[in-house]
Amino acid sequence: MTSVMAIGRRTFSALAIPNYRRYFFGQSTSLVGTWMQSVAQSWLVFTLTHSPTAIGFVLALQTLPVLFLGPYGGVIADRVNKRRLLIVLQSLMGVQALVLGVLVVTHAVMFWEICVLAVILGLNNCFENPSRQAFMLEMVGAEHVRNAVSLNSTMVNAARAVGPAVAGLLIATVGVGVCFLINAVSFVAVVYSLTSMDPKALRPSPPTRRGKGQLREGLRYVAREPRLWVPLLMATIVGTLAYEFQVTLPVVAKQTFGGNAATYGFLTAAMGFGAVFGGLFTATRGRTGLRTMTIAGTCFGVAMLCVALAPSLAIAFVAMAVTGFAAICFMATGNATLQLEAAPSMRGRVMALWAVGFMGSTPVGGPLIGWVVQVAGARSGLAVGALSCLVAAAIGFLAMRKLERRRINALQSPKVEDAYDSIGPLVTADTE
Repeated sequence: MTSVMAIGRRTFSALAIPNYRRYFFGQSTSLVGTWMQSVAQSWLVFTLTHSPTAIGFVLALQTLPVLFLGPYGGVIADRVNKRRLLIVLQSLMGVQALVLGVLVVTHAVMFWEICVLAVILGLNNCFENPSRQAFMLEMVGAEHVRNAVSLNSTMVNAARAVGPAVAGLLIATVGVGVCFLINAVSFVAVVYSLTSMDPKALRPSPPTRRGKGQLREGLRYVAREPRLWVPLLMATIVGTLAYEFQVTLPVVAKQTFGGNAATYGFLTAAMGFGAVFGGLFTATRGRTGLRTMTIAGTCFGVAMLCVALAPSLAIAFVAMAVTGFAAICFMATGNATLQLEAAPSMRGRVMALWAVGFMGSTPVGGPLIGWVVQVAGARSGLAVGALSCLVAAAIGFLAMRKLERRRINALQSPKVEDAYDSIGPLVTADTE
């Protein structure tokens, strides 16, 4: 009994911090609505256009600002009070959802309006994402950041399990527009959690003073640090081609298995269900580093390949759950690794590049996977994503071998201690 309680305390240690606990529950409410909107938007586009490519095009518009402006969003995050910026940006996201919902329930929505609102949401995301990621450390400190990131990923995917399933049922019963309206209301919870925090309990990073060349400075900093650019490269490959489930799953549901919106919602929910366990596993185990990312990437690719080859919907549900488990292990490990390795003055810029890798790559990956699905079917789109995970894992494996050789050579050199300090953390980062 004592050991079970100890595991529970370790798994949920970050929730002992009042500010993070307040944020966690406010964000969890909002994220259910966000996943409802995500499913509803893809289904709305598909019903209006009957084109997988159109789904990828809208997703590309939504993430294109992140690709071009995401790094600059990191510069802003390093300069300003992150909590205040998040209050403004989360409020604006609620307004965007409200406008889209009103257009749909009044039967006035058109494809070009969805595209415009997707761009607006993308502009918001390119500043909100790096601020939110970097704010995590300010709430909990370095001691609990691994746990907080893992719990946050668990929360995201618990919402992924609930939101899409609810969205599928609502779309089938009362219509797609209600999903957007509920999402708009859900932002009240996260905005309240941010405004009601105790600012004195936060640990803000010293703001970076405005200056020229700060974006280039951040890029040069990452390029010099293998412990940063290798995980970022892996995340970019996976984010570009594997995390395009909003493109592939609607087609898998309707064309491959002959289902409807509820089928799509439950496929997404199955992935979220597995990801909840993956997040809790990561939170309890508390490991970061390139080795853990490589293992998770390999499992992610194999699980996606099983989804692509699934002969029945029941097997696809199981394979999607395993995919969610591996995907969250990969994502949470990479996120926590970068947070811990980045210098405080650079954290916003580093996490902005993380957002570019995972979200900003969709303008390339979304239309590309949409085209693959259009030409060769949804199973082929999933297979391409699986291959990208395995390629990323291979890059991680090769980098580990190279860095291990460098570590051995460094230990044999006269300046053993200095050389070990410069490369050791990446090689030995898989620690509790």
